[in-house]
Amino acid sequence: MRRLIACLAFSLVSGLAVAQPVHGIAMHGEPALPPDFKHFPYVNPDVKKGGRISYGVVGTFDNLNPFILKSMRTTARGMWDPQFGNLVVESLMMRSQDEPFTLYGLLAESVEWDDDRSFIQFNLNPKAKWADGQPVTADDVIFTFELLRDKGRLPFSRRLEFVSKMEKVAERSVRFTFNDKADRETPLIIAFGTPILPKHATDVDSFDQTTLTPPLGSGPYKIKSVRPGERIVYERNPDYWARDLPSKVGFDNYDEIAIEYFLQDATLFEAFKKGAVDIYPDGDPVHWARAYDFPAVASGAAVKETFRPAVPSGMLGFVFNTRRGQFADRNVREGLSTAFDFEWANRSLYEGAYTRTQSFWQNSELSSFAIPASARELELLGPAKDKLPPEYLDGTYRVPASDGTGRDRTQLRKAVDLLKLGGYTIRNGRMSDASGRQLSFEIMTQTPDQEKLAIAWQRSLRPLGIAVSIRTVDDSQFQSRTIAFDYDVIIKAFTSSLSPGLEQVSRWGSDARDRQGSENFAGVADPDIDRMISEILNARTQEDFRAAVRAYDRLLMAGHYVVPLYHIGAQWVARRAEIERPEKVPLYGYQLPVWWDRRVQ
Repeated sequence: MRRLIACLAFSLVSGLAVAQPVHGIAMHGEPALPPDFKHFPYVNPDVKKGGRISYGVVGTFDNLNPFILKSMRTTARGMWDPQFGNLVVESLMMRSQDEPFTLYGLLAESVEWDDDRSFIQFNLNPKAKWADGQPVTADDVIFTFELLRDKGRLPFSRRLEFVSKMEKVAERSVRFTFNDKADRETPLIIAFGTPILPKHATDVDSFDQTTLTPPLGSGPYKIKSVRPGERIVYERNPDYWARDLPSKVGFDNYDEIAIEYFLQDATLFEAFKKGAVDIYPDGDPVHWARAYDFPAVASGAAVKETFRPAVPSGMLGFVFNTRRGQFADRNVREGLSTAFDFEWANRSLYEGAYTRTQSFWQNSELSSFAIPASARELELLGPAKDKLPPEYLDGTYRVPASDGTGRDRTQLRKAVDLLKLGGYTIRNGRMSDASGRQLSFEIMTQTPDQEKLAIAWQRSLRPLGIAVSIRTVDDSQFQSRTIAFDYDVIIKAFTSSLSPGLEQVSRWGSDARDRQGSENFAGVADPDIDRMISEILNARTQEDFRAAVRAYDRLLMAGHYVVPLYHIGAQWVARRAEIERPEKVPLYGYQLPVWWDRRVQ
């Protein structure tokens, strides 16, 4: 009672709002798990830890700091990694993969906030410590946010733009008070989307430079060895402070994690066949159907598994860089998109295995596909609805489909008509503008599969007199050019969740258009899109949230910033039989950080 009175008195004296500490926070509604939960439902709480796993990736690395602009896309995997886990660096809270967007305690033992989400206070776990044994403190949290503001890359450098005051309210408590730029997702981004770094072991002066010096973290692993561009090995920290925390039970099950780098996917697959790599996620239906006739599969030493997550399709497609003059007009983008003969490509390249994507949130209630705009959507769109063709509002729009012959003249005529609206006509066999300049562009690709798709599009555009070149580059060049927006067209995948939020600002927001390192690959700067992102971020009810995302989906589809390709309603993964997994698959699909080595006795 004396402690409670003291806390209340401190709050009144300091002018801080009083809130009840909670164990978890959700973007919409309440956390599904109670305060006394023991573990996430998709883990094996009784797993025997030990053994090792070897992951494989295509690319290279020359850096161990994932939070700076230099080499941001050539940082060693595993440091801060949504696929393999945050092995070295941790955030204040942990996200459950079995709920749309819910966070539970990690470095922060409890959280305090108000209904308006005008502030959030993190009360650090007294057991939280760095790998050198020193405690994680409020000073570390404040130091991290200031350091990333000054020397970090997007999106970490922007976190404090939404904060009017960051203050230490106790040795282990930090409060963030938000300004009018913040939205209802901002507290969750602060909690989950930002790493926490040790003040006593971080060199501020050299932080923005690439480094191969292993950093100090609070995570479950330390770096054991590094061969730049080839291999990085992590070893378990036996003194990891959170190994018995409910949000970490059943995670981090290997004594050693190796990540091997390969120049090509074909080489990576050969390594999997030989047992040098333990996991192989497969995204090619033809490869998945035909490439596994080898001894390890026949003997059961390798296992193929299909998972069906309950999440939106996302969007894979050719992305127009609208910073380039030839793509500034929406009619031109639509015309080029219409000319792409997906049906021919799907039949010829993939044996008809793929489904054409019609929405950024297809296969979920957030999608606008085949659904007329509701009264609430129209209200949110406001004047923007008058700019949308009626088919986008009444739910009848479909991505143009051909007859699959590769010679659909009807589809090509539609493309020509759209290009004419954009100022291009065919003269002497060349699609040219009024000054006689031929419509031309380069598609930059990374892999042979991307190159095949680019050739298919090039084939469709050639009869229209459009000059398309294709350049396949290595991973390092691709990353450096995309950071600088130095391309005409690229192929990109935009993942979609059941809780889209601040990541949309980086992908499609006007502020991100000219920020190098952002994900606004298309160069979009549209006030209507900005406004709809704001509606998504500030929605208080599930109904308003759904209406805002659907309206936003209509704007993105109608903008023709992307030539939609395909999606698969499944996740395909091959694994060595020694690697086992829990029976339950969560909402977001399989989770590698909760798998384990069954050879451990």
